Amino acid sequence: MLIAEAIGLGLVASLFFVEAVGFAAGGFVVPGYIALFLDSPLRLLGTVLAATATYLCMRAAGRFLLIYGRRSLVLAVLLGFVFGSLTTRMPRIGALDEQGALTAIGFIIPGLLAYWMTRQGIVRTLSSMLVAATLVRFALIIIHGGALLETPLL
Repeated sequence: MLIAEAIGLGLVASLFFVEAVGFAAGGFVVPGYIALFLDSPLRLLGTVLAATATYLCMRAAGRFLLIYGRRSLVLAVLLGFVFGSLTTRMPRIGALDEQGALTAIGFIIPGLLAYWMTRQGIVRTLSSMLVAATLVRFALIIIHGGALLETPLL
């Protein structure tokens, strides 16, 4: 149930951001998923690294291919899937367990982030995503009576 609440609140936060600020928060479902993992900084870092690698590959591919519209979104999601999958195969460092590992959040999230990075820039996308995710997390904490939220297994 927590995932559904987070996604719903993420949709509201994303719509608010687009209307109020003019920046997308990395896609409509991204803030909700990111909000669930704000207490796992290595997972956030893994997601941003996978999204950045996807962004760089899209920029490189854009020099040789005509990438626009739906093609751009599909390429971003496919590359994000590949780089997100690669983060699950990275060796564990030290005493990091499965939950603390440097793995991306989901397989679609890095691609959506990279898509919006190409459209509005890295700083705008990541900053609006973090603010929207923080608002969603805060709303979830209020809804659940101040209880600490457990990170779901995704």
